[in-house]
Amino acid sequence: MRSSVQVTSILLAAALVACSTSPKGAPVNHSRSVIAPVTDRVIHVEALLRVPPARAFEYFTRADLLVRWLTTAAEVEPKVGGKYELFWEPTDRENNSTIGCRISAMRADQLLAFQWRSPKQFKTFANGADPLTHVVVSFMPEGSGTRIHLVHTGWRSSSEWEEARTWQERAWSGAIKELEQIAAP
Repeated sequence: MRSSVQVTSILLAAALVACSTSPKGAPVNHSRSVIAPVTDRVIHVEALLRVPPARAFEYFTRADLLVRWLTTAAEVEPKVGGKYELFWEPTDRENNSTIGCRISAMRADQLLAFQWRSPKQFKTFANGADPLTHVVVSFMPEGSGTRIHLVHTGWRSSSEWEEARTWQERAWSGAIKELEQIAAP
């Protein structure tokens, strides 16, 4: 069994690889990072779900399951380059959504990486960032369930970015607790 430090290191490496190329494989423009550098601040949330890895993976890739624990509506194409669009206010698709986000890496039942957009209170700075923040989720069998590790990276080092990161960390923690409650065989 790997330690949580090893798992975090693996997920961070996966996030860096996923962020270093676009979904189509072209290098991402990191030139803006000189102005607003990405920091080592990350969000890491883990949980043990009472379902096998294939089902845990589906909770992140199937619209009907995402709406049970995370969002109001979802459009997900589970393939590299596919949509990862979640909507908390479906009638206002441009705000409080991950519209335009794509899956950057995927290995069925093991790993999912996708871009992320912030809610409207952080939209002015976070949603125009290049690259966007990035989420990597791993799915590891543990006993009769699945240990998931969610790592959200790409947070810059200003006070407004720290406020956004803190808000998102609380949101992920609450959402993952909800997922733990509903994920059942």
